[in-house]
Amino acid sequence: MKDRTNDIIISGHNLDLTVAIKRMVIEKVSKLFDHENHIIRIRVELSLDQGVQTAYHAKGLIEIKGKDLIANVASDDLYKSIDLLESKLDRMLRRRSRLRVLKRKQPHNVEIPAAIPKAQWA
Repeated sequence: MKDRTNDIIISGHNLDLTVAIKRMVIEKVSKLFDHENHIIRIRVELSLDQGVQTAYHAKGLIEIKGKDLIANVASDDLYKSIDLLESKLDRMLRRRSRLRVLKRKQPHNVEIPAAIPKAQWA
């Protein structure tokens, strides 16, 4: 299998991205490439919200053929946020794949509003 770690973009807002955090994100998110071949790139944005309660937000964007998939999660622990983001993106990819197969297996009639002329043989 091709190494897709260059297709993962990790950014951080209001927090420093350590090597351990980057390694964990790459390890978790690289599993998503196994589900779908049409993934172009995955962006992960980690941020720290220092309001009344400290919350870590993780936002994921999967650039894929068709409509992009976007997920947001928040929790009180950064590693928990990364785990929740990975599971949410995984569910979204599986749902997308399941719906594509279902659509392919259930053909529908196409209504053409105009009358189709019959071919005349000479």
